[in-house]
Amino acid sequence: MRQDTWAEGDQYERYVGRWSRPVADAFLEWVACSPRCSWLDVGCGTGALTLKILEDCSPRSIHGIDPSAGFIGHARKKIDDARVVLSEGGAEAIPFEEESLDAVVSGLVLNFVPDPRAGLAEMVRVTRPGGTVAVYVWDYAGKMELMRYFWDAAVKLNPAARDLDEGSRFPICNLDALCALFQDAGLEQVEGRNIDVSTKFKNFDDYWTPFLGGQGPAPGYAKGLNDSDREALRDLLMQTLPMESDGSIALIARALAVKGVRGQA
Repeated sequence: MRQDTWAEGDQYERYVGRWSRPVADAFLEWVACSPRCSWLDVGCGTGALTLKILEDCSPRSIHGIDPSAGFIGHARKKIDDARVVLSEGGAEAIPFEEESLDAVVSGLVLNFVPDPRAGLAEMVRVTRPGGTVAVYVWDYAGKMELMRYFWDAAVKLNPAARDLDEGSRFPICNLDALCALFQDAGLEQVEGRNIDVSTKFKNFDDYWTPFLGGQGPAPGYAKGLNDSDREALRDLLMQTLPMESDGSIALIARALAVKGVRGQA
């Protein structure tokens, strides 16, 4: 059974939230929106992308929506600025008027939207003509290595785990598919790129412990195993991860980013 739990912000931050911040830096530099824009962060989660917009983009306003009350609560504790409004909401029914925002972005979310086309259509709907729509997702099947090593080991021990592997579940997570989705949504000037960030773990426990927090598909899988199977997975990962002589583990986290412009009416 798929166990995509998104509720505990602290556990998510330990797992993968800490790596989304450097991705957000590179993403926003590439998106390059003008100062004083009104922004919407769809699936704002624990607030990593919202906070970087606030710090780096001189926004007029930022609205962040996410269906997880726990994540919204975590984000509110981190972000205290009158320009930022965070609320519960989903991508397929965005609570804003048509053509009301300058920039609509989403980080690490689109593949989890039950109908990505409908979610993107909503993002386009609320964007002003000439405004920007941009998203990024993890390269699950390729160079999102902290998850790739996990799932390769899990599938080796239990082939049925392949059905839960994000690399298998989300074929949308490649640049060609994302760019095609944006073009089909009627966006113009569509571009895509890879964003690679270093994910260095000080030791094996630094890598492994966040998988026990239950937030997201891989931690949900690990948490659902019995003790014996979880220990077998842990042992196999210890054998296969590229560990340095000091015990550290240096991996790459690749995000796939795409942006487009809503055409003039």
